[in-house]
Amino acid sequence: MTNSNSIPQNPINKLLLEAKNISHNFDYPLFENINLSLSENETIAIIGASGCGKSTLLNIFCSLLKPLSGEIYFKEKNIFEISQSEMLKLRRDDFGIIFQAHYLFRGFSANENLHIAELLSENNVSEDLMKALDISHVLTQGIGELSGGQQQRLSIARVLTKSPKIIFADEPTGNLDQNTASEVMKVMFEYVSKQNAGMILVTHDEKIAYSCDKVYKLINQQLERVK
Repeated sequence: MTNSNSIPQNPINKLLLEAKNISHNFDYPLFENINLSLSENETIAIIGASGCGKSTLLNIFCSLLKPLSGEIYFKEKNIFEISQSEMLKLRRDDFGIIFQAHYLFRGFSANENLHIAELLSENNVSEDLMKALDISHVLTQGIGELSGGQQQRLSIARVLTKSPKIIFADEPTGNLDQNTASEVMKVMFEYVSKQNAGMILVTHDEKIAYSCDKVYKLINQQLERVK
């Protein structure tokens, strides 16, 4: 295994995100001096034991949590030094965040949840995307009528409708059976390839993790590359 600090970067694809010397703790140290970079057309998985800080690290990468120390750069700007309006625009236009909790609007139908994404992004929902995620037949149903797996796929559809430059996904297939999980990941991998985007995902599913271009393991407060 090799520490992420020594991994050479792909010189072909444009750099999207760069994390430098990221450290954080709560009541105890979580990780320190984490370095990671993500380029266009690249997918990265982060694995590790429960409670090691994977989701916290992802929240830092996607701007939702400021680290104790270190910097995150997107388009050559430190995202923790930009204005609040720039940060909101970044999250709306460039970052697509898929949470373990779906954060869907429960008083609305599935279709209305997607329509909100259309309004915010000024993009139309793709019928092909709905079919690929197998949710075309549930769009008129209320959120409370959907299964956990259907809600998860709807959440993914809502994020992809925004056409983000980077997808940050925390256990994106956690509520899905193996076959459905494979189909959903196929959709996400195809999105990255077609849109010259990038993806960082946290998962306990090593089969999904090793389908990514690079795999890192968070262990002993360090991020080690294992693929």
